[in-house]
Amino acid sequence: MEEMKDRIQIATCDILRDYLKKRDVDKMDVFSQPDTEVVEDILKKVFIILYPGYYREKTFRIYRYDNRISLLIEDISYNLQKQIMIALKFRPEYQDASEETLRARAEGIVIAFLKRIPKVREYLDTDLQAFFEGDPAAYNKAEIVLCYPGFMAITTNRIAHELFLLGVPLIPRMMTEYAHSRTGIDIHPGATIGKYFFMDHGTGIVVGETSIIGEHVKVYQGVTIGALSTRGGQSLRGKKRHPTIEDNVTIYAGASILGGDTVIGAGSVIGSNVFITSSVKSDSRISVKTQELLVKRHGEIQEVERKETRILDENNDETPWFYII
Repeated sequence: MEEMKDRIQIATCDILRDYLKKRDVDKMDVFSQPDTEVVEDILKKVFIILYPGYYREKTFRIYRYDNRISLLIEDISYNLQKQIMIALKFRPEYQDASEETLRARAEGIVIAFLKRIPKVREYLDTDLQAFFEGDPAAYNKAEIVLCYPGFMAITTNRIAHELFLLGVPLIPRMMTEYAHSRTGIDIHPGATIGKYFFMDHGTGIVVGETSIIGEHVKVYQGVTIGALSTRGGQSLRGKKRHPTIEDNVTIYAGASILGGDTVIGAGSVIGSNVFITSSVKSDSRISVKTQELLVKRHGEIQEVERKETRILDENNDETPWFYII
């Protein structure tokens, strides 16, 4: 037993010495960053503000909506302001700011955010309608609000996006990554998404930071709206790296649409498992054709699979060109 204690003591000393190397992973001040649990609690309480008839607040035993919502808003405001004050220090211009400057800026952001909640609710009402109209498996809208991972993800994104636009570091990403961990849907808070957005099933959907998505867009599971390449690393920060999806586009399961210059024209339908890296005109139909199912048996050589992604116009006539995947 004593020998084990000695070994643990030696290992502890080795780890503590390793902390002294002044690397990024050696940071020790845990209170200099937003609290993940507090941010998640704020997010959950904002959900109650957005959907007052769907979620219960377990702390307050008040049945009048005005009193209940008033207490919730005070709670959110107080805690969000504290977390924003901490997060602002991650922006260079606030690293050496005084406590008064940070507090004033955080207060302004919180008030601006609260004023945007009616707009967020307006957009979410259209999303709810799109989910209900787009999914015959939904028997009522309460089922969507309370059960659908896609609806949780888009709600979280609309909250986080407003904080992102207000220049809040870290906290918007903490919110969307919480939703990502719960739903398997990864939408960056910087992504701009129009009204009537619908994700069917949702699992595996990825939407990058600079994506722009129009209205009445429907996206199925496993879709990637991403960057063509990130080899440029930090030199690409702030540049348009992700596609633009115009109004009334449907993107079926497993499709990958990549690149900041890529525009999917309005009214287009993107078939499953296609790979697109250049723009598509309005009202196009894109699908994989001549796909082969190959069976490899012991001792046999597997043939090379060839897939063609052809683009169809609104009359279902093929254009003279196609992608080879």
